[in-house]
Amino acid sequence: RVHGDPSLFFGVLVIMSWLLRTSALASHIGKCRTPTSHLPKIWLLQNRNFASPAADSDKLFNKILVANRGEIACRVIKTARRLGIKTVAVYSDADVRSMHVKMADEAIRIGPVLSKDSYLRMDVILQACKDTGAEAVHPGYGFLSENSHFQKMLQDNGIVFIGPSTHAIEAMGDKIESKKLAKASGVNTVPGYLGEVHDDAEVLKIAREIGYPVMIKASAGGGGKGMRIAWNDEEAKLGFRLSRDEAKASFGDDRIFIEKFIEEPRHIEFQILGDKHGNVVYLPERDCSIQRRNQKVIEEAPSTSLDEKTRRAMGEQAVALAKAVNYHTTGTVEFLVDKKKGFYFLEMNTRLQVEHPVTEMITGLDLVEQMIRVAAGHKLQFRQEDIKIDGWSMETRVYAEDPLRGFLPSIGFLTSYQEPPMKEGLRIDTGVSDGTEISMYYDPMICKLITHGKTRKEAISMMTSALDNYVIRGVGHNAAFCRAVYTNPTFVEGRLSTKFIPEQFPQGFKGVQLTDDKKQLLAAIVGACHIQQTMFVTRDSSCVIRVDGSTYTVDMHNDGVTVDGQDYALDPSENVSPHFIFAGTVNNEEVAVQQLKKNALGYDVQFEGAQLTVECLTKQQAD
Repeated sequence: RVHGDPSLFFGVLVIMSWLLRTSALASHIGKCRTPTSHLPKIWLLQNRNFASPAADSDKLFNKILVANRGEIACRVIKTARRLGIKTVAVYSDADVRSMHVKMADEAIRIGPVLSKDSYLRMDVILQACKDTGAEAVHPGYGFLSENSHFQKMLQDNGIVFIGPSTHAIEAMGDKIESKKLAKASGVNTVPGYLGEVHDDAEVLKIAREIGYPVMIKASAGGGGKGMRIAWNDEEAKLGFRLSRDEAKASFGDDRIFIEKFIEEPRHIEFQILGDKHGNVVYLPERDCSIQRRNQKVIEEAPSTSLDEKTRRAMGEQAVALAKAVNYHTTGTVEFLVDKKKGFYFLEMNTRLQVEHPVTEMITGLDLVEQMIRVAAGHKLQFRQEDIKIDGWSMETRVYAEDPLRGFLPSIGFLTSYQEPPMKEGLRIDTGVSDGTEISMYYDPMICKLITHGKTRKEAISMMTSALDNYVIRGVGHNAAFCRAVYTNPTFVEGRLSTKFIPEQFPQGFKGVQLTDDKKQLLAAIVGACHIQQTMFVTRDSSCVIRVDGSTYTVDMHNDGVTVDGQDYALDPSENVSPHFIFAGTVNNEEVAVQQLKKNALGYDVQFEGAQLTVECLTKQQAD
């Protein structure tokens, strides 16, 4: 029948093509965008004292609902699948074709695109649990993850909240009360007034008593909202009004308090993990000092600033605070650390943090698994002395935003999306794929790019290579800016503070400017590729390359190319994507040059974060 009917023949081809793509997609999703060959042994489910997979006797859950979206929903589903737990995804109308919906065993629509009508609808999510028979809910981060009313609603309906108790959420969610509790627990706190301030007169009185500069903060704040620094009386009055208004609009709570502002601080946090049997441990610290407008951009673990004595003191205080509220599951105790290694409690987040992967990479622990085990009533399988630091890890939050335009959000479709080639030490947590829409309704994160190396230098090198090999088209993104941070000499030396970005980029990000050596390297690469493509027609083994106002003569020979007396040996990788002019090594160093588009005289390229036009000319044309 196929041979006798051309239309049917092509119809079969279409169906077969669709099946193949679906199979490939399912296989790809099954890996959850995360390579496994490089991960620590715990992650790979190999035995390592406290690291074996759940045994048959370890009763967990048959089905859990993930009350979130995007990369964190995919992240939770991946671990649940490994543990043999069925999953339920929830989605708004904007997410009907999202990756987390495809990955889950079941998916339930919970409303229209706005979060308040979907992902924040506690009643609808509860009903989804009942309709699907979900025994527990993992909230991810954001949305309802720190909502004590949601936790209690689930509990009252016999559904387990994979997170802390109502008491812990409420105690730590109130910034004023949490600081009082921290002080009572023997935790170092920032000097300040541990109470609510009501008017300008009280603001000025307290600010003068503490001494400028001061930090004016919302009691219910988070994510950098409701915060202002004041250096004098006028700024204190203005900051009080602005913080109060922003807090009321963002959190429905306009209570404000004031504390001393620590100059040149590092933002260092400790992951704590507790069970329902009174056991609590701390995991090695994360340094989250690279921030923009109080929002974290780059995280690393461990920190370059802590010695073992300070690490232990901070970790033990974090555990003391957790025990004070009978804390169980994962949580994060955040500190500010000054130049003399004095540290002060900032706040506690009663949820899984965005940056949790760097902790997983240096400890080998799957924190989502630990949350599920604790929620099911199991004891921790390890003690404090079992936890060691293995290497160094970096995380980059790749956002759809335009750093050249003040980091304005960039919305649209990912017209081309290609992740860096997977290799040992690289991990990508994402919820997007080719064709995904980055909408205006939700967080514009494209992915979390994570690297792990034996040393900090190795982790940074792996990160810059991954950013160079990351293809993102259709929306603006911050990959070039993040690469500029990683290659900044101050960052490389490990001299960080929360003021790093405003100090190192005082005029904002203006793009990457290549050095003369880098321009010549780019000329060698593009020139070699151009000669190779045109030699059959021109019979010419040389060309002239113009890059950003500089001109280079490129000569190809058997051993590579020569540019103005400098030799370059090019070794391209196999199966290089069409998005690249070149990917491979040059003089044994990894290099990637992305082709943005072909133009009349050459190419528009992206190289080490810089976007340039490269002209390829014959010697006659150049003359």
